Amino acid sequence: MEVYCTRPHCPRPQNNFPDLDDHSTLRTVQQKYCTACGMPLILVGRYVPTKVLGRGGFGAAFLARDRYTPGMRNCVVKQFQPSGNLSPTQLQLAQDLFEREAVVLEEIGNKHEQIPDLFAYFPLPVPGLQPGQQDQFFYLVLQYIDGENLDEELARKGKFSEQEVVEVLREILNVLKFVHSKGIIHRDIKPSNIMRRRDGKVFLLDFGAVKQVTNVPVGGANSSTGIYSLGFAPPEQMAGTQVFPSTDLYALGVTAIILLTGGDTKRLFDIYNNKWIWRREANVSPKFADILDKMLMWAASERFQSVQEVLDALDSRTAQLRPPQPQTQPSQPQSTHLLGGSNSFSIIEILTGAAFSGFEGGLIAIAIFSLVKSPAITLLISGAILGIIIFAQTRRWIEKWDLLIIQAVSFAVMFFAHFLQAGLSIQSIFIICIAGGLIAIALTSLFRIIYKLLSLVL
Repeated sequence: MEVYCTRPHCPRPQNNFPDLDDHSTLRTVQQKYCTACGMPLILVGRYVPTKVLGRGGFGAAFLARDRYTPGMRNCVVKQFQPSGNLSPTQLQLAQDLFEREAVVLEEIGNKHEQIPDLFAYFPLPVPGLQPGQQDQFFYLVLQYIDGENLDEELARKGKFSEQEVVEVLREILNVLKFVHSKGIIHRDIKPSNIMRRRDGKVFLLDFGAVKQVTNVPVGGANSSTGIYSLGFAPPEQMAGTQVFPSTDLYALGVTAIILLTGGDTKRLFDIYNNKWIWRREANVSPKFADILDKMLMWAASERFQSVQEVLDALDSRTAQLRPPQPQTQPSQPQSTHLLGGSNSFSIIEILTGAAFSGFEGGLIAIAIFSLVKSPAITLLISGAILGIIIFAQTRRWIEKWDLLIIQAVSFAVMFFAHFLQAGLSIQSIFIICIAGGLIAIALTSLFRIIYKLLSLVL
């Protein structure tokens, strides 16, 4: 079994202990120590870290096994691990934020099924690397959510549809409704802090930046600490002033447009006018776009003031989602639906797929003609195979690197199998295939232009 050392900057944190593969030994062994730095590996005699899940500005997260549960369940161990050269004041603030997450999760984690449960919070004094030195580390132990965050999901499948984003919004809004009712502002909502478990349930993570605002006078401790994620924080949070429920709604609105467009905050935000320019890159109904724009208003007073207001606005959307105004839509949503339902395709993906299909179509036609010597049969068989290839692309069965690998393999087969070359030189075959790819790109582009013109007319 591999056990991971949680000491920061350990030169070789991976440790392999074959004896721990036996569950009986894993349950009863007193302790194991890092072979590189001597750090106790089994935290407080209970939690066995096995790998790193991620690192952030204030800490690291590890996947661990809990020896004190019947099934030795997986859990997440978060370690306070501030980066950079912090002043004593900054270090104390960071440690306070880490402890605050434990306090908040103890209060709300076990009371809402879409917030991870807190299992433990503890300091751990350990011998330092230098003789006579004592180090102290702080840990949180949380429920493990087996799935992927929305950043990872966006990278894997591409842009979200309007309906998919609405579903995410409803889930997180209901979590925020509970959180805000406890007088808590999350202050760090973004795609990477929203996790979708394998069964589809959505969770809101990372309460390390929360602000408790109940019974706090304005201008007192209610002022923000200046902890935020750039691009997702509204101006009142960046200024370190008072935060509101609408502060979270702003960040959730940014999250929504990132999922809809697949873009990043720097590209979508107009710093000259202090507004988000995103509609042209998303295929959404005007009413839903208006809801998001209100969530994204620069002034806190102009946004929705509560979660319930957003939920009511979503409920009032028309049942039949209409397409957005075409005059401001240079994006490619209509083609996206033609190419595979809820699977989102960017313009680059569409044109890359066209080039691949044209190139492969040329290779297939030459190879088939070499075998059957009949133009009609060649056209029939090649068309059928090409149709299957295009269908596989629309279903995302083949994509990205798959296309390059298939092209390389098929061209290599043609290069070495002379009987498939139809009497042509390999240079001629390559030129024909390149021409096929370029023609496919041109036809695809022409089709898109015609489709958009028809959309304007109709």
